[in-house]
Amino acid sequence: MPESGTTSKMLAQTNNYVPKQPTHIECSIEKTLDAIGGKWSFLVLRELFGGTKRFGELQKKIKAISPKSLTETLRHLEEEGVLERTAYPTVPVTVEYTLTPKGQDLHQILKEMKLWAAKWS
Repeated sequence: MPESGTTSKMLAQTNNYVPKQPTHIECSIEKTLDAIGGKWSFLVLRELFGGTKRFGELQKKIKAISPKSLTETLRHLEEEGVLERTAYPTVPVTVEYTLTPKGQDLHQILKEMKLWAAKWS
């Protein structure tokens, strides 16, 4: 029985399939590092693993960070869904930062990194 025109085209496409040569292969580690962000993110996460914190509390705990760097780090982590910013209508405005489930999920990874550093440094 002769094949219909559509079926024969589909078979021709299937038989002539040549895989693409990818120019970029996505890396899960790269995605994780992009989500976490810069060098201060690890220290911010470390503090938030202990619970909700205000901006000033984070700044006191991470002594070397500038207010600008802390603000940028917090904004990046919020945009990535790692933490949640809650503002309360007080004078002045009270702002608290809490890890989301996505952020909490990083806890074990950072523990392992800490153990690695203790072992090898």
